[in-house]
Amino acid sequence: MLTIAPYPMPTARDLTPGPARWRPDPRRAVLLVHDMQYYFLGRFPAGESPTTELLANVATLRAAGLPAIYSAQPGRMNRADRGLLHDFWGPGMTDDPASRGIVAELAPGPDDLVVTKYRYSAFHRTGLAGHLRAMGRDQLVVCGVFAHLGCLLTACDAYAHDIQPFLVADAVADFSAEDHRLALRYAARACAVTLTTAQLVEAL
Repeated sequence: MLTIAPYPMPTARDLTPGPARWRPDPRRAVLLVHDMQYYFLGRFPAGESPTTELLANVATLRAAGLPAIYSAQPGRMNRADRGLLHDFWGPGMTDDPASRGIVAELAPGPDDLVVTKYRYSAFHRTGLAGHLRAMGRDQLVVCGVFAHLGCLLTACDAYAHDIQPFLVADAVADFSAEDHRLALRYAARACAVTLTTAQLVEAL
């Protein structure tokens, strides 16, 4: 996998509102911390943007009091489980905790659910939609990596399940600023509300 060059994290000025006017509600929303594993975070520049803002803003969202669900890829998948991901990304991560573990500063707590994820979307083969129904929740706040892949496809799948998605613009990160902007533009136009961490926390 590529090494990601530093780029500036988007701000509220970079967001274009879309047609949806949903507002996050603490009685309805769940936070999804998407694929914040060492294997992926190790591709980002340490101590620089967007890494510093990503880690700080996901931590802020974790502290906002929403129930949290984490997604994590299992590592050392066989070809049947890996499927067509292998054709784009090769065999993927190992099952070493130093690769597949969720970064320590954002590690799940004892009450947090972790779903094992096999494709871009965190809804695929994870039971995520059922978990949200069981919790009586119909909003999903998405943060993590990578914005134009798993985060965006998860937001699209939430929309398809009639779950209102919120893609947090400065609590996701991507291969490049261009890919990051692409994800935010598409989400706002087609399936989600995009907003910043500060806007999300204020709304809650």
